[in-house]
Amino acid sequence: MSTGAQPDDPTVDILIAEDSPTQAQRLQVTLEQHGYRVTHAVNGREAFEAARQRRPTLIISDVVMPEMDGYELCRRVKSDAGLADIPIILVTTLSDPQDVIRGLECRADNFILKPYDERYLLSRVQFVLLNREVYQADRAGMGVEVFFNGRKHFITADRLQILNLLLSTYEAAIERNRELNRTQDELRQLNAKLEMTNKELEAFSYSVSHDLRAPLRHISGFIGLLGISAAGKLDARQQGQIAAIADSAKKMGRLIDDLLDFSRMGRAEMRHTAVDLNAVLREAIRCLGPETQGRKISWKTEVLPPAQADPAMMHQVFANLLSNAVKYTRTREAAEITVGARDTPPDIVLFVRDNGVGFDMRYADKLFGVFQRLHRADEFEGTGIGLANVRRIVARHGGRTWAEGKEGEGATFYFSLPKSQEAGS
Repeated sequence: MSTGAQPDDPTVDILIAEDSPTQAQRLQVTLEQHGYRVTHAVNGREAFEAARQRRPTLIISDVVMPEMDGYELCRRVKSDAGLADIPIILVTTLSDPQDVIRGLECRADNFILKPYDERYLLSRVQFVLLNREVYQADRAGMGVEVFFNGRKHFITADRLQILNLLLSTYEAAIERNRELNRTQDELRQLNAKLEMTNKELEAFSYSVSHDLRAPLRHISGFIGLLGISAAGKLDARQQGQIAAIADSAKKMGRLIDDLLDFSRMGRAEMRHTAVDLNAVLREAIRCLGPETQGRKISWKTEVLPPAQADPAMMHQVFANLLSNAVKYTRTREAAEITVGARDTPPDIVLFVRDNGVGFDMRYADKLFGVFQRLHRADEFEGTGIGLANVRRIVARHGGRTWAEGKEGEGATFYFSLPKSQEAGS
């Protein structure tokens, strides 16, 4: 029995139905380079007329086209007695499970999955050409009804068409799985490189911050000694300059300490356990005693649910957020600071709200960046690392951080955490 035209046989005439000039040109060049004769139609209607005038050996049709799509073209060709035995390959993304059923209903012979490479395209074409003259003795006369996705479909394709179509679909699924595995391997490699880079940056940050401490201690110490030994010998301007140097050294010391804390927090081992956030909150407020002494602050604390977290890190989060609220309500005669929570399964969302100076929401994305400050240092002290530390800690717990505010009307800082086992039971 003849197996029909072989690959690179110049007698093979392929009709392409494709509305995209770029895709059509790519298909045509690839096929002509392998010895096939190719004609092109820009839509299904034009392709159907071309097929009736010049009976092609094979039709390759895109599924999505204007005027007449690939499914309708296939249906009309297979319903025409003079064209019915011409094999048709549909080019599709197979993004919808219904695509396979549509292909069976219109009696398509095969699929080419987008995006495709030259090897895959030629293998599909050669497969169809080698099988186009196989005797179809078991062609279904009455057809068969199938149920798919809750709908009934009447399939009149013969068994060989069904088999070929399903095999091509299976091959497409295998190809997609290979692509997915390749992508996952690449992501794993990129993640490994990123993790290594982060560790190197952490080590560098820690080393620089640690090494800066010794010379800074010397500066602070000698400035103090100079101020004592030169007392009474310096005028007011010179004494002010010495005081400015000492103050700058203290600020640098706080900055280095914060940098070291930030670096440690990224490398510290986490101890996940069920945490009583109410106890953590009470301790954080107690530690703020020196900062709040003499201030009129109204604390409003809701009952917080338990969370799955590292207790020490949670103390750091609350300490930073509450200290932030205390600082930016300093200009208020009566400060109001509220701490609460919202249940948003599978997480909980906690917030710290204040009636302080607030901020412009246009710059909200800068709040949690290292060294990012929205107010001048002479207005509110700080190093710009506290909120960055909050984000880092929450991210390590699998949560996220964000903020809302309005200038002159206060701010609210949010963070999410996984619920504890007790909370979920």
